[in-house]
Amino acid sequence: MIDQEMKKAVLENFEKAYGKKENVKAYFAPGRVNLIGEHTDYNGGHVFPCALTIGTYAAAAKRDDRMIQLFSLNQDKVGVVSFCLDDTIAPSESAGWTNYPMGVVWAFEKRGMKLDTGFDMVIYGNIPNGSGLSSSASLEVLTGFVLRDLYGFEVTNQELALIGQYSENNFNGCNCGIMDQFAVAMGKENSAIFLDTADLSFEYAPIKLEGAKIIVTNTNKKHKLTDSQYNARRSMCEEALSILQKKLDIKGLGDLSIEEFEANKALLTDPDMQKKAKHAVYENQRTIEAVKALKDGDLEHFGKLMRQSHESLRDDYDVTGIELDTLAEEAWKVPGVIGSRMTGGGFGGCTVSIVKDEAIENFKKTVGENYKNKIGYEATFYTVEIGGGPEVI
Repeated sequence: MIDQEMKKAVLENFEKAYGKKENVKAYFAPGRVNLIGEHTDYNGGHVFPCALTIGTYAAAAKRDDRMIQLFSLNQDKVGVVSFCLDDTIAPSESAGWTNYPMGVVWAFEKRGMKLDTGFDMVIYGNIPNGSGLSSSASLEVLTGFVLRDLYGFEVTNQELALIGQYSENNFNGCNCGIMDQFAVAMGKENSAIFLDTADLSFEYAPIKLEGAKIIVTNTNKKHKLTDSQYNARRSMCEEALSILQKKLDIKGLGDLSIEEFEANKALLTDPDMQKKAKHAVYENQRTIEAVKALKDGDLEHFGKLMRQSHESLRDDYDVTGIELDTLAEEAWKVPGVIGSRMTGGGFGGCTVSIVKDEAIENFKKTVGENYKNKIGYEATFYTVEIGGGPEVI
């Protein structure tokens, strides 16, 4: 469901920034929300995200020289940021948001896909910034999609996801798993993606929410995933895995059943490490169970598992915080809320809730008022729809 106003804005502002050019094209890549399966993607577990109809728009065209020029309507005060392909491409504090598209150019070149000329691009996103709905992954996949289209590179959407993840890990310094970029690149309308991150096998699961909607609630507390807290949890899980591998033949924590973990958890003598590993194992099994519940049409059970997921992220993985906990805990009290949990990396960002149609207004009013009373500022509510992957528009 393309927003024609957003499309018009990128095309008009392209002309304002760079002058009238032939061969200017418009593009879109979605944001994503993860229904269940959090912090499992870098532990070789399962995730269950879907692409959204909100995302990032771009207008782009090739240049005749070696310059790359980037402009964001979301950061219009920054103005046009320019790079030369003949200079060393490296991340910098001063490059700000442009580190994400430049990281993708860098990752393409690392794979031998060198740009023969530069390009001009204008971007405009309607994903709330810092919300945990993957504005960075959306921008990375969008950039890769634009490069493929402009330069004729032979690269699949799945490879675009891997390139985006590689650039975020190695250029932008955030050790994220594959989920965000995969959900953005491989999105399918009205379906979530049941992805096994250990081998990238996946299936589309139709989301049939008769008489209910997905509502994303933004804490409006900004989060930044390159923060050391995220990377610290990942390295703790990696350490737990290496300890368990001395006894068990496993490639990731996602290989363990709950029974196997419980039988061997004493090997993890650090109580905090044991809790982090427990979350990775239990959340993976919860995700498998949740997708089965959805296929069986048992939305109520799916909702219960969403709650258990949040409680584990709060108590074992310790990535929620008072803002996310308040949103989830207030949502659980509202009649007609099937399930609610934090989504994304945590430390701020959003919750995702499945709410019956007749309960939506009461949900927004009650949760909104209680959140503001406790936290001191307002949350924002978005009724979202499940969309497809990147496209030329």
